Amino acid sequence: MTHPHYQDWEAMLAHHEQAQGLFTRYEHNPILRPEDWPYPANSVFNPGATTVDGETLLLVRVEDLRGFSHLTAARSKDGRTDWRIAPQPTLVPDIEFQEEQWGLEDPRIVWLTDRKEYAITYVSFSRGGPLVSLATTLDFRSFRRYGPLVPPEDKDASLVPHLCKGRYALIHRPIIRGEAHIWISFSPDLKHWGDHRVLLPTRPGWWDNHKVGLATQPIETPEGWLILYHGVRVTGSGSIYRLGLALLDLEEPWKIIRRSPAWVFGPHAEYERVGDVDDVVFPTGAVVDRDTDELRIYYGAADDKVALATAKLSEVLDYLRGCPDGP
Repeated sequence: MTHPHYQDWEAMLAHHEQAQGLFTRYEHNPILRPEDWPYPANSVFNPGATTVDGETLLLVRVEDLRGFSHLTAARSKDGRTDWRIAPQPTLVPDIEFQEEQWGLEDPRIVWLTDRKEYAITYVSFSRGGPLVSLATTLDFRSFRRYGPLVPPEDKDASLVPHLCKGRYALIHRPIIRGEAHIWISFSPDLKHWGDHRVLLPTRPGWWDNHKVGLATQPIETPEGWLILYHGVRVTGSGSIYRLGLALLDLEEPWKIIRRSPAWVFGPHAEYERVGDVDDVVFPTGAVVDRDTDELRIYYGAADDKVALATAKLSEVLDYLRGCPDGP
């Protein structure tokens, strides 16, 4: 990656201004709050997102009044309003899967093109710590569990929707030697994983110097896989979670084409700065309307409510074209 200090100050300012103008908060945020829920909930946040039968479906993380989480579906025709929330949880911990005994968190959803089914990666909290588990479904009513894919401590995971040279690819964030980089791993069968490598490292001194983790599921574009990721900087008053962008090669997703030097979205509104965990925007789901060029990201705001931001996909890609290459 090029040196963080631009030779052309004016060019840097223009590039940063472009970055900050990409995403627009929905004027009626937050779109889902605990008081909207049909049963008692402490917080609702970090939803996976997809489209089912022409509607937007969110699989929302719900924290109950014991502090444990499960996943509940909410559906909307326009992806903004009139959310129909399932009267009961959609996916709850299963006693036959010991890794789930302390809850399910932060799902990412993709449509696996080779298998013609939805794949949901989520965090299971086991006695040994958080790890990545997998379930598949056709209708978000019945699910097939695969159990844990990789050992703890691991979070922030999604499958890549297409096979990559005959193998499944998993983007995830293990903690190794206390370091929190984004990794990519490969499997022939969704059970046996290997060829592990660092994909997107933290950047010492930058806004994403402490931790990075995958945000939404990978988004296919003609120019590569669009990756939204969260970066964390620890300050004297706590951690700040912001959003960055990267572009990966379509056929060889371990190759980074571009990475944004600046964050493109960060906590600004009151509902993002004040909540169960202050100063957090945490996108976990995205929907693209190819007809209108609209990218919608659904995110947890301050760890206790769901909010929406939109962008033009073409403008996001145009911004990335001007970003440096490399990690």
